[in-house]
Amino acid sequence: MKIDKKKIKELVDYLKEFELTELEYQEDQSKIKVSRVSRGVEQVKTSAVVSANKSVLKSSDDSEGIRVKSPIIGTAYLAPEPGAKKFVEIGDKIKKGQTVMIVEAMKTMNHVPSTADGEVKKILIEDGQPVEFGQTLVLLK
Repeated sequence: MKIDKKKIKELVDYLKEFELTELEYQEDQSKIKVSRVSRGVEQVKTSAVVSANKSVLKSSDDSEGIRVKSPIIGTAYLAPEPGAKKFVEIGDKIKKGQTVMIVEAMKTMNHVPSTADGEVKKILIEDGQPVEFGQTLVLLK
C-alpha cells in the first residue's frame, strides 16, 4: 500500500483550518485518521493513522490475558501530567481499581481503573494516542 502523503497533509490542514481535534477519511479499503491534542497553550501534537484494513485500527493484540479496555473515546495519557511518573509500567503488579492511565475526552480527565488484580504484561498504546471505546489499552497476566 502506498501512503498518500499529500492526502494526509491536506487532512492535517483541515484540522487546523476548522479547529478540529480529529478527522477520519475513508476511500475504498483505505482509511486515514488524523488527530491533534492540545496540551497547554503552545504545545500541539498531531498524529495520523493510515490503514488498508479496518481491523488494524482496532487492538492488534493477539495475546491472552486480562484486557483493560477504554471506557470512552478520547486521548490516552500514561502519566497524570507531562514529565510525571507513569501510572503503570510493564512488570508492575497492580490491584483491581488501580488507575492504569487517563483518557481525556472533552477536556475532562477520566481515570481508567484496572478491572482485575494482575501483572502488567503489555501497554498497547502510546502516550497521547487517540483511543476508541472498547479498545484494549493494557494486557494483564
